[in-house]
Amino acid sequence: MSDEKKIIELKSEKQEDTNGSYAVPLWEKYTLSVEEAAMYFRIGRAKLRKLISENENAPYILWNGNRPQIKRKLFEEYVDKANVI
Repeated sequence: MSDEKKIIELKSEKQEDTNGSYAVPLWEKYTLSVEEAAMYFRIGRAKLRKLISENENAPYILWNGNRPQIKRKLFEEYVDKANVI
């Protein structure tokens, strides 16, 4: 499946989950996985993982055990202010 189709699929208003409930669209989620953030921000997963490893205590990262979650709004602010990523 192409990245474009994945994005369209993720952006659909209502996505039925395997258990019958509905998934939250990416643009409404508080945190994103590295894979979701890569698609949402159009930044490579390797680049995001590098940013995380270099800035482990950044305010836009929430650690769930050893798994980083990207705080969407705070990372949007970081990206808005950055000239280069």
